[in-house]
Amino acid sequence: MKLIRFKPRSTTALLVASSVGVLAFAWPLFFHTSQVGESAIGHTTDAPWLFVLLLPLLVAVVLAELSEAGIDAKVISLVGMLAAVGAALRALGPGTAGLEPGFFLLVLAGRAFGAGFGFVLGAVSLLGGAMISGGVGPWMPFQMFACAWVGCLAGLLPRLGGRLELLLLAVYSLVSGVLYGVVMNLWFWPYATFGSDFSFIPGDALADNLHRYLLFVVATSLGWDIPRGILCAVLVLALGRPILNAFRRTARKAAFEAPVVFESGRTDG
Repeated sequence: MKLIRFKPRSTTALLVASSVGVLAFAWPLFFHTSQVGESAIGHTTDAPWLFVLLLPLLVAVVLAELSEAGIDAKVISLVGMLAAVGAALRALGPGTAGLEPGFFLLVLAGRAFGAGFGFVLGAVSLLGGAMISGGVGPWMPFQMFACAWVGCLAGLLPRLGGRLELLLLAVYSLVSGVLYGVVMNLWFWPYATFGSDFSFIPGDALADNLHRYLLFVVATSLGWDIPRGILCAVLVLALGRPILNAFRRTARKAAFEAPVVFESGRTDG
């Protein structure tokens, strides 16, 4: 059951939003910047503009689907409800030691309701969680993109059933939990100094900078990223089946895809 389908307009909106996200993360690797070391301002000035750009892109996905009759008020309500749950889960575990229980909800919702739904839910739930936990800063729009991709890619996984589906989702949860941290490090790594073996060097070859980045990730980040992935995988294995069944039952009972048909009036006499 895909509640936000990949139709032409929504597909274009998702691709544009993701392209903006990739550019925001990776542009220092491809374009020369002098903002490195202690004098770097990083994303403290451009992050607000990125946030301002991201919100209309998310709204564009929803509006595109509304215009193509892909979603209705019930789907928007479901996004809001699950975003509130995700925000609460983030408040319970705001990244301490990498433990973020809200990730497994994104995986299961993206799997049950589709990639488009997962994309919107990931961004909105992260925004809500950041507001609740006080985690608002220049990193927030980057976290919104990264969480959106986690939910989106869960909806693009191959179709399986039974235990194989849970195993697939658990493996994806582990991998995505680690990759989330690997991607998120890019928001600050080019603008800080960590020593010649771990720091970004402007104008250096892409392969050399990526090599130093991987060394930096292994030395500093994996201790947070692996626990995040393990926790998400364990929660999926433990709670995935009943939650997936509940999500799918909700989609069927709410008749999200059922067309509205009005019965013709009858006259007695």
